[in-house]
Amino acid sequence: MIVRNWMQPNPTVLTGDTLLSEAKRILSEANVHALPVVDDGRLRGLITRAGCLRAAHVALRTQDTDELSYFSNCVKVKDIMVRNPATIDADDTMEHCLQVGQEHGVGQLPVMDGGNVVGMISAIEMFSLAAHFLGAWEKRSGVTLAPIELKPGTMGRITDIVESAGAELLAIYPIGIGHQDASSAAHAKKVIVRFHAADTDTVTRALEHAGFEIIESVQAKH
Repeated sequence: MIVRNWMQPNPTVLTGDTLLSEAKRILSEANVHALPVVDDGRLRGLITRAGCLRAAHVALRTQDTDELSYFSNCVKVKDIMVRNPATIDADDTMEHCLQVGQEHGVGQLPVMDGGNVVGMISAIEMFSLAAHFLGAWEKRSGVTLAPIELKPGTMGRITDIVESAGAELLAIYPIGIGHQDASSAAHAKKVIVRFHAADTDTVTRALEHAGFEIIESVQAKH
């Protein structure tokens, strides 16, 4: 899955000289959490709704008319923006996007293509991606297998067992435990299995009979 297919395209772009009060209004009306700051065609920073609200809170807390006037008429985006923000390339994968977000501890990433800002990717899109994987909007049943070492044929064996139990297999995901590098790819992984079935217990019993330990089993709600 490629970032450009999941990003918010053509985001509103602010300049560093935009008044912070105006940026706050734009962020609120667009219902977004961050916007890129671009000057002379180059990405200079990122202005966030949280940053705007913190600055506004400081001004409001003083109840000083001069402070409020200064905030409304003088403070600019460049004064509080996040400089040199982490970015992602439009042709990067969503998996890499998740890694970058986690490494930098951010949920808003400008998307770049040829040096230009072409989109924004946020925690909302990342959450939506995870929800699609887990079938949040579908009536799926599922089981999670205890960590196992995946060998050639293991996934096929799980598939055969689930389908032999009368279920319609929809997805199967091996999930690493914690942070793993390439050298630990063969380590034990949990396996999440999603399917349609009239009776999840039948699938669970079939997997347990084949020697798999079940961590959890969820029957779809109708």
